[in-house]
Amino acid sequence: MNSINIIGAGLAGIEAAWQIANRGIKVKLYEMKPGKKSPAHLLDTFGELVCSNSLRADRLENAVGLLKQEMRELNSLIMEAADKTKVPAGGALAVDRILFSQYLTAKISSHEFIEVINKEVTSIPKDEKTIIATGPLTSEKLYDEIKKLIGFDYLSFYDAAAPIVLASSIDMSKAFFASRYDKGGNDYLNCPMNEEEYMTFYNALVGAEVIELKSFEKREVFEGCLPVEVIAKRGIKTLLFGPLKPVGLTDKRTLNRSYAVVQLRKENIEGTMFNLVGFQTNLKHKEQKRVFSLIPGLEKAEYVRLGVMHRNTFLNSPKILDERYRLRENNNIYFAGQITGVEGYIESASSGLLAGLYASADILDKEVEPLDDTCAIGALSQYVSKSFTNNFQPMNVNFAIIKALDNRIREKKLRNLAISERALKYINNIKSNFAFVEEQNV
Repeated sequence: MNSINIIGAGLAGIEAAWQIANRGIKVKLYEMKPGKKSPAHLLDTFGELVCSNSLRADRLENAVGLLKQEMRELNSLIMEAADKTKVPAGGALAVDRILFSQYLTAKISSHEFIEVINKEVTSIPKDEKTIIATGPLTSEKLYDEIKKLIGFDYLSFYDAAAPIVLASSIDMSKAFFASRYDKGGNDYLNCPMNEEEYMTFYNALVGAEVIELKSFEKREVFEGCLPVEVIAKRGIKTLLFGPLKPVGLTDKRTLNRSYAVVQLRKENIEGTMFNLVGFQTNLKHKEQKRVFSLIPGLEKAEYVRLGVMHRNTFLNSPKILDERYRLRENNNIYFAGQITGVEGYIESASSGLLAGLYASADILDKEVEPLDDTCAIGALSQYVSKSFTNNFQPMNVNFAIIKALDNRIREKKLRNLAISERALKYINNIKSNFAFVEEQNV
């Protein structure tokens, strides 16, 4: 029987395993948890969401909403789990992260063609079909093995996670429920500030102590996940155009627009926990409690988790990977997830989905053409493998990397919807190309 190794049971590894196993191919899924965890992980289960419980926008006029729908069409397990465990979040798709992880673990562990092996992998089987999906927090021993394998230096950046507070500890006399522009219902808890309150908070934030990184660590921060204190230090009003933007949020109690608004989003279905949206941080823990207590409504907040900052690493993928997420110098080795330079939960899962499809086709000698940039999932793989920039950086999915329409549509929303319609038509036309199954197992 054919088999494929997968190293890592995060979102990308799980999605790859699901796609491969559903084609009757045996999977050996290696995961070092629960015996060993990275600094950012807490759960023993698979597919743990570290930074946030939000999978971002779920509308087709948004590129990540399109990517989600493409993945649904391609039988994504990640999307199945997300849809089963979602919590209210306006126009976004957010999940109960514990139920989400448990759902994925149960599905993977019970699949007849998936063997889960709980051990740390410290060497790469170069002569066997293998997908490396160890994420941005690859263990040091495997990190060194990958560097030897690819012959190129890693690039590195840092990612930060936001604090989570107990709902019962929030002063509800100072907060109000609403979604921006009233889209999606009252799914966010909003803590409004007047100008004086904002300036007090701002000055405390920019003056607070941060955790010192070790001498060998570089302070390179990905723009899409900047710590809130880094954003604040760029200017007094920078936060007002970012995570504290008051636009579209009217305090229904006063009917006034606030000078600044801190938004909190449900962390679980029961609504017993909320995370501070956009408040990824590298502040010392005592400083987080001091500074964030200056937010109206959070004066006595109790924290389920304080913000953390952890190392993320990624490959110089255009130099070493093809559009199948496959190593150019060794057709047996694939990479998937954030380690490839895709940025975001859904983007990582999408790379695992494609790597799983391509590896399955490869091992069964099936001829399939790589997906092109007509669709979001193909556009990401094209960006990762063919970016011409000399300074390759992680990329969230966006309409700029998807093939433009032949006809010009001036209005942005209509243009994006037209691109999405074309992309989904493309996906439906080509998905039968991946319907193959290992014959001996049919």
